[in-house]
Amino acid sequence: MSLPVAIPLQTDQVEVSGPVADLLVEALGLNVSLANAIGSAVTFVVVAIVVYLLGRVTVVPLVNRVLRSRELDEHARKPLRKLTGIVVGFAAVGVAFAFAGYGNILTAIATVGAAATLAIGFAMQDVLANFVAGIFIFTDKPFRIGDWIEWDGNSGIVEDISFRVTRVRTFDNELLTVPNSNLTDDVIKNPVAKKQLRLQAAFGIGYDDDIERANEIILEEAHAHPDILDDPAPSVRLAELGDSSVVLKSRVWIDDPSRSDFVKTRGEYVTAVKERFDEEDINIPYPNRTLGGSLEVDGVTAETVVD
Repeated sequence: MSLPVAIPLQTDQVEVSGPVADLLVEALGLNVSLANAIGSAVTFVVVAIVVYLLGRVTVVPLVNRVLRSRELDEHARKPLRKLTGIVVGFAAVGVAFAFAGYGNILTAIATVGAAATLAIGFAMQDVLANFVAGIFIFTDKPFRIGDWIEWDGNSGIVEDISFRVTRVRTFDNELLTVPNSNLTDDVIKNPVAKKQLRLQAAFGIGYDDDIERANEIILEEAHAHPDILDDPAPSVRLAELGDSSVVLKSRVWIDDPSRSDFVKTRGEYVTAVKERFDEEDINIPYPNRTLGGSLEVDGVTAETVVD
């Protein structure tokens, strides 16, 4: 008769993972599993912060110097600096994942992303649309920081361009935060994109005035103004025979304009022409209207004409 043999039970022993967990077990006497969980979390946070700060003080300045060496303007450098910061943050999280023993961050992100893609896609349609529009603004460069733009009845100076919104300061000193998709889906007018801007000014003179002399005065004042270009040359044409005046339209060009340059130059030019017209007795007539009618008082009818 054989005696039963006792077989010892095999138990899996949890090993201490990492110096932080080891310190928690020895100093505080924590359970190994709890110490491992806390140690991994502490390691993840510390490593992520250290790597991120190192990246901010080394990688970001290096990228900025490279962008400056390639003579990229602020419009191009600013989004690239933001993108560099995002990449540094992503790298910090990846390194922290590895040091904390959480495994491959790419696998974790793929798993979570596969489950959340549909929900995020519906929730972030507008955000994604603005992000894509921001990329188009960055690559196509329809305008830059500092440009004066007009769209959908609005106008102002571009102060900042991000991947989601563009901030525009109006000429009334109001700050507009415009979703990028609004700017890429609409017609944008950039008067300063080509470094030269044409100004138009209409001058009305009387039918009895000398048209040729008026043309000469308009051109003389254009050539005399320091901010009006000689090439392209100023020009003036008879544009309209109005009800009370002959309309002469002047076309002049200014260089490297801004909104303030446009308003200032046009105002000075029109003022100079008006003063010359006054000196040489060329009239700038205003509309005349003749009103006719009749008025009956106590049976007496009176015809009235007001000119």
